Amino acid sequence: MNKIDEMTSLHLRNEAQFFTFNLEENGDLYAINIFKIKEIIKYKNEFIDIISDVPFVEGLIVVRDYNIPVVDMRKWFHYRNINDNLDNYKVPTDDKIIMICDFSGILVGIRIYSAKRILTKKWSEITRNDDDSNPSQKVIGHTKYYDNKIVQIVDIEKMAVEAFPWIEAEKEKELENISKIDLDKYILIADDSKPVLNIMSKIMEKLSLKYKTFNNGQELLDFLFSNGSENIGVIITDLEMPVASGFEVIKQVKNNKIYSHIPIIVNSSMSGKSNEEMAKSLNADGFVSKSNPKEIEQSIKKALNIN
Repeated sequence: MNKIDEMTSLHLRNEAQFFTFNLEENGDLYAINIFKIKEIIKYKNEFIDIISDVPFVEGLIVVRDYNIPVVDMRKWFHYRNINDNLDNYKVPTDDKIIMICDFSGILVGIRIYSAKRILTKKWSEITRNDDDSNPSQKVIGHTKYYDNKIVQIVDIEKMAVEAFPWIEAEKEKELENISKIDLDKYILIADDSKPVLNIMSKIMEKLSLKYKTFNNGQELLDFLFSNGSENIGVIITDLEMPVASGFEVIKQVKNNKIYSHIPIIVNSSMSGKSNEEMAKSLNADGFVSKSNPKEIEQSIKKALNIN
């Protein structure tokens, strides 16, 4: 419950916490949301070789009987295609400092150079990166460190998809198991990850639903409050987004008599019972692990009382 209380408290203040780190000595500062990290370890054994065509996948580590694949994030920043030779771009240290992260129940180790401090920021202090002209963009935004140095927020969903293409392949296969929903209203979707918005678009099209996507909660709220609630069926939102978080979406919609009837489904990569309980504590109407097609279909039907 402490984790739920801490996350809820941050969302109430429209804040987020980021773990900051370097990929090389005196290099740029990077960050990811602290709640995506399960633990940070210094691994003392050798990596176990695995078969992979992806040049920034390093191998496997074994932690408490879990086999966890590891990627070198510095290599990933230089990655463009599977034929790249990235040996000169590996994290430049023999120390194996690994962030173990959870992607919708899939554990992935991320190798970094050094750990820095935890950074607490209001979402209004985070600037989103909207460079859609660069498909290889690997950061979703930036903010400032304690000394005003720039901190780049990493799109780790993009990294996971590029490291393990089977994640997307499984979702593509799962699309075959969902079917049309008869609804003449729009689904509004907010998420700051382009890979997530891409798969959500595919899910909506497979369900034959009308939809609109937004890069953050504020864009969704602006659209909703400008166009009214009459043609809106369901809102699906991530929690951790720049400008306005998913909690801000839930709070503003549920506290407004005109819009409070609209069901809101939280779509989060932080899967697990504790996070479902957190979503409920925020007055959300449903919770799904990140972009699971069948869960999305079932949650929309449940929210709208469709059999």
